[in-house]
Amino acid sequence: MTHKRKDSSVHLSDFPKWNEGLIDKLLEERMELAQKISSMVLALRKKVNIRVRQPLNKILLPVFESGFQSKVESVKDLILAEVNVKEIQYITDTAGILVKKIKPNFKVLGKKVGGLMKDAAAAIGTFTQEDILKFESEGRFELKLKGQSIVLENEDVEILSEDIPGWKVASEGKLTVALDITITEKLREEGIAREFINRIQNIRKDKGFEVTDKIELKVQNHTSITASILNNKDYICAEILATSLDFTEILPAEDAVSVEVDEDTITLIKIKKHE
Repeated sequence: MTHKRKDSSVHLSDFPKWNEGLIDKLLEERMELAQKISSMVLALRKKVNIRVRQPLNKILLPVFESGFQSKVESVKDLILAEVNVKEIQYITDTAGILVKKIKPNFKVLGKKVGGLMKDAAAAIGTFTQEDILKFESEGRFELKLKGQSIVLENEDVEILSEDIPGWKVASEGKLTVALDITITEKLREEGIAREFINRIQNIRKDKGFEVTDKIELKVQNHTSITASILNNKDYICAEILATSLDFTEILPAEDAVSVEVDEDTITLIKIKKHE
């Protein structure tokens, strides 16, 4: 059943009143976590110049509060698909794995402690890893400075995470993300396969093929990419709707399209519709 509106356009109608009873706060929290984690991982990729189509193996997430892991698990598939990483691993004890440093935010803390700034900075400099973790967990830390009690809050300090060999680490408030940036041969081959798929999809679009059109594909043999394509052949063919994918030593340039599949790797590809 449809309901007709008297307004000539949705742009001319009043914004509908919302039903607060239908607001799912837990869903909002889960989606905010998914957005934050995805953004942090993508920023780490950019920092080390690893393109998103290159799969990576693992994200490491320290569990900083009760319920955190279950929230992330409920949106895990969204995160992994967005950042192109294979899995998320959770850790509850970061000792010996993640090393953090803490330093005063002089501009903010100076206004709070005044003449005790030097003492406060010295005290913060003695923080252990356990002190930093406690501070992150509770959002506050009490200092005793010359008989005065000073309560540090998040904005009073900066907490930085050190990179682990083979990993890149980022922190935002309580949330810390470690990204495994080691690219194994299998991951490298899968990355080349994804780049290859992207090039074929662009050629399909340029030729005006329908999304349901099946194709036949010939590729000029190139030692740096052939193994990667063959080892992921079934996946590639399923993605590009190819009924055949064959390699040839010679492919006449006038019948083919030149594409850069991997960095400094150019080959020729011939595509035709499958009859």
